[in-house]
Amino acid sequence: MLARMSAAALAIVLAFVGIVGTYLTNMYLARRQERLARVNEQLSEFYGPLLAALSANGQVFDAWRLHVRPDGRSMFDPGGTPPTDAELAEWRLWFTTAFLPNIQRAREVVVRRADLLIEPSMPPVLLHLCAHVTSSEILVARWAAGDLTDQIALIRYPTDGVLEYASSSFATLKRRQADLLGDPTGRGLFSRARRRG
Repeated sequence: MLARMSAAALAIVLAFVGIVGTYLTNMYLARRQERLARVNEQLSEFYGPLLAALSANGQVFDAWRLHVRPDGRSMFDPGGTPPTDAELAEWRLWFTTAFLPNIQRAREVVVRRADLLIEPSMPPVLLHLCAHVTSSEILVARWAAGDLTDQIALIRYPTDGVLEYASSSFATLKRRQADLLGDPTGRGLFSRARRRG
């Protein structure tokens, strides 16, 4: 009789341990899935679009610069050769149709989806980007009103800092995503299959 009670108690204890273990495993998997969903959203709704808009803007700017001044001289450096009227007209065309729309898209991402930031507070480089876009919109409004006195925005574009921020944050999240998917190398299933084959 005592042996049966001990066996029954042991079965109850093992069942309880199994239930607790299953519960803890399910909690761990649910939390991991939540973290993965958050990282996916950060990549698709914030850092991916931000990086795409800023990278496109950089490539278009480089193409414009080579188009207008193939020697690489800047039009707006104080010690450089002053721009011609034709160069300034080309600058305003590219600025209003390409550069400004790209950085406006980047600002829109920052303003609308700041909840997806990696950091607990807004990075200064993103605040600088937003200020530059607003300053650029004022400049374009002046051009539209016929005032061509100024050719560059009062607040300068954060040239390297903002693209570097977007690139490094995107890369950090891609590594985090790979870890959550069980691929710490970040190379995906295809690379593992290729290595085996």
